[in-house]
Amino acid sequence: MMSPLQQLIDTIAKEKNIEPTVIISAIEDAVLAASRKAYKSNENLKARFNPESGQVDLFAVKQIVDTVNDPALEVSLSEAQQLYGEEAEVDMEIEFPKPTDVLGRIAAQTAKQVIFQKVREAERENIFAEYNQRIGEVVNATAKRFENGDMIAEISGRVEAVLPRKEQSRAESYNPGDRLRAVIKGVNRSTKGPQIVLSRTDPALLIKLFEQEVPEIYDGTVMIRGAVREAGDRAKVAVYSRERDVDPVGACVGMKGTRVQAIIRELRGEKIDIVEFSDDTVAFVTNALSPAKVQRVSIVDDREKVMEVIVEDKQLSLAIGKKGQNVRLAAKLTGWRIDIKSEEEKRREIEAQLEGLAIGTPAAEAAEGEAPAAAEGEPGEEIQATAAEGEPGEDIQATAAESEPGEDVQAAAAESEPAEDVRATAVESSSAVSAPDTGHQTEQIHAEATEETPEPEAR
Repeated sequence: MMSPLQQLIDTIAKEKNIEPTVIISAIEDAVLAASRKAYKSNENLKARFNPESGQVDLFAVKQIVDTVNDPALEVSLSEAQQLYGEEAEVDMEIEFPKPTDVLGRIAAQTAKQVIFQKVREAERENIFAEYNQRIGEVVNATAKRFENGDMIAEISGRVEAVLPRKEQSRAESYNPGDRLRAVIKGVNRSTKGPQIVLSRTDPALLIKLFEQEVPEIYDGTVMIRGAVREAGDRAKVAVYSRERDVDPVGACVGMKGTRVQAIIRELRGEKIDIVEFSDDTVAFVTNALSPAKVQRVSIVDDREKVMEVIVEDKQLSLAIGKKGQNVRLAAKLTGWRIDIKSEEEKRREIEAQLEGLAIGTPAAEAAEGEAPAAAEGEPGEEIQATAAEGEPGEDIQATAAESEPGEDVQAAAAESEPAEDVRATAVESSSAVSAPDTGHQTEQIHAEATEETPEPEAR
């Protein structure tokens, strides 16, 4: 028949899911700590549980020596041989029983605290070893109480876990006793508070819910290549099919949306966009921006992963989403920075660039600067050509460098020929200068001036 202490040890071991030896070791340590406080000596005490009697025996351990220097820790060889016979030898240890009934109330209270501490440490170590391998799993929990916004829940009917406020969806509210499903986000070794940390906002919860609701994902026919969430509002999931005949999006949606609707109900109405994954980055980004329709996609910077997306004017607000939610989730899902522009905005941008190129082109500026110089230089060149032919235009060539073409001709005519004839030819000359075939006309003007000049009469 088991002793009451032995029965109590077995009961606690089953309740706390720990080994009975751990509890026995805790009891021995508790009795040892209480005995040291009661005896207040420097003896080497040792406690041992006796399963036959169901009691914890206390001993004072002493070493056999030839000469005793410390009676509390040593015993002489002759005294040891009197107690244990000839088997006693030097350097052996002898256990001397000590009574435990002298332990008072304070010592008993100390023993109780030590037992509780040892059992709690063993329990927490078992919880860590068990649930540390289950990180990422979905577990059923029951809300028990709330502490500073954090919810304390019970999982497996015996283990407490914490659902922090930051891991709670803002669209959800719970009362004590409500049941919920959450994903195990982490397990810590802290000695205070629950060790298991749950989450209702982690994308792993969404992935696990799809695995539970969609058989094709569970058996590996359809794979989830990525999932992002803004808990309580919207989520995006990228799926990929290993078989050509299986539609990944249709498998996740289910007949009349039954499969995805079950997940939406579990997430308290959170909208879920299921898009098809593609190895082509442009196609994947186009799908990720669903339900908006994309006109064209261009990669701006491949190294920095920047992409420009053009949509219709009516689709711009849908592509951006409420407070930028749609494009933000698409960027997280694809890993690219997405810049969305409407067709009108892109057209204005291109027009502004073209105008800037037309205004700031160096060739255009050079052409504008050369045009006046050419207009001013042409008459002078033509007049120099006439002078080179030997006609009476040397005076005109000298004045052409100092004044305008019309003035040069008039000045030269005033110095050489009669005023009326030369003035008429100067008008014709200025008009001839601006004509394309100026050289030939200039020769005619000089010839006419020579013919009309009266020769001096011989006396």
